[in-house]
Amino acid sequence: MSSAERDAVESFRRDVVEPSMTKLVIIDFWAEWCGPCKALTPLLEKVAAAYADKGVVLAKIDTDKNQFIAAQFQIKSIPTVYAMFQGQLVADLTPARSETQLRTMLDQILKQLPIESPEASLEAELEPLIAMGEQVLVEGDAARAVSVFAQLAEMAPEHPAVLSGMVRALVADKQTDAAEAAIAALPEEIAKLPEIERARSALALAREARPVDDLAGLAAEVAANPQDFDKRFALAGGQMAAGDRDGAAATLLAMIADDRSWNEGAARTQLLKLFEVVGLEDPWVSAQRRKLSAILFG
Repeated sequence: MSSAERDAVESFRRDVVEPSMTKLVIIDFWAEWCGPCKALTPLLEKVAAAYADKGVVLAKIDTDKNQFIAAQFQIKSIPTVYAMFQGQLVADLTPARSETQLRTMLDQILKQLPIESPEASLEAELEPLIAMGEQVLVEGDAARAVSVFAQLAEMAPEHPAVLSGMVRALVADKQTDAAEAAIAALPEEIAKLPEIERARSALALAREARPVDDLAGLAAEVAANPQDFDKRFALAGGQMAAGDRDGAAATLLAMIADDRSWNEGAARTQLLKLFEVVGLEDPWVSAQRRKLSAILFG
């Protein structure tokens, strides 16, 4: 190995391998004469800067000036983009030629690696606190849930799970206008996330689920005349407004079993909204979905 090659290896160890011990290093193999490289580099720089708090750094390797390093990685064409963690290549990012594609690949990688970053530390701190807020919400103490998520929002104002919990807590506390305003104020990229869709469904249900003064009386009317689907739907709404998700699900499932096409499938649509609000991973939702599948496909 020549002196120049030893210098190249030492530089690569210092600038790429050592940082990869705790961070995810994007390695961009490029050259001045490479047209596609010039188009890709600004994108890599933008995304790396956006992901810096997640423990991502960018290292640029000029293949003309670092032919020995390029040869070690068997670089046959450029641009070639790899991701390295703890000295090992963990992904080939070369196929990602748009910001969306690159972000998607990075998100998948970061979920699987113990990257040290401020964001990861904050996430670890937030996780049990978010779970506590969700538990308070499940227990029906809406006002306290609003307080919990408001405090979490001060710690992580753009965290999707925190924002979702805050909106759903406001809905549960009958502050629907405030919940709607909170969703309207979200940046577009956050507003599209699944966590926010769950909050949006909670708000929609709150708007549609009308409280019923005499639920028992309405239930008796429905029992006496089960063909009155309007009243059955109103009963389901009243049950949801009263926090009786078991009763609401049973009413909607029975409606679907009797006439799944009524009002363009309104009962099924409402039931799916209820599932999303409760949480698609919740065991209660899994049980209700099995009942729905038995009705639809049994």
